[in-house]
Amino acid sequence: MPEHIIHLTDADRTLIERVQEERGLPSLEAAAEWLIKTRLRRAARTSTGRGRALYLVDRVAGTKGFA
Repeated sequence: MPEHIIHLTDADRTLIERVQEERGLPSLEAAAEWLIKTRLRRAARTSTGRGRALYLVDRVAGTKGFA
């Protein structure tokens, strides 16, 4: 897998260091990878509709569209 260099702000570095400590990860790179994978999983879950509320849509009589 190709490497990608990301320039971090001080706030970003502080957050990644905190995640590294809390999760017991071996490096900042591992913590950043964990954060990215977690966000991608969450985005995939919401884009597929899993975990979303479904609502009944009423049709108006005599129309082709939805109300």
